[in-house]
Amino acid sequence: MRLRNVRLDDVDAYVRMRCDPVMMAELGGPVPRAGIEDKVARDVREAEADESWILIVTPDDSDEVMGHIALWTHEQVSEIGWIVLPEYQGRGVGKWGVRTVLDRAAADGRWETIHAFPAVTNAPSNGICRSVGFTLLGAGVTDYNGHRLVTNHWVVGPSG
Repeated sequence: MRLRNVRLDDVDAYVRMRCDPVMMAELGGPVPRAGIEDKVARDVREAEADESWILIVTPDDSDEVMGHIALWTHEQVSEIGWIVLPEYQGRGVGKWGVRTVLDRAAADGRWETIHAFPAVTNAPSNGICRSVGFTLLGAGVTDYNGHRLVTNHWVVGPSG
């Protein structure tokens, strides 16, 4: 597998990841299709400026989108999040992507404590956090995209 920056031609992948009720069930539901092009364009600008790492997971031998990993800072908090398309779930894509981004963050040196906030009911994402070395601080309420979600709060140094 490999990681590459998000590109303007990733709109279809964003639609599959963000506008599908099943894919977004743990994140408060799907986002409207309108505005996805703008979201992709903003993400491309942030990635190109190296303000955030907004990465697409692909197989080594193709540009097919398997999932998305992002590391960004907001309100003095560095946060990582990920989503894996259904046909690649359960195959180690998310774990590989998160571990790879954490390793890159350690080498980069600008990211300190990294936070993750998967829904308490999202067993696969909580399992990834546990398996790559995050420490669970507890559960709480997180605001995401206008939704209040009950999430676990995990933290890790960038090197795990």
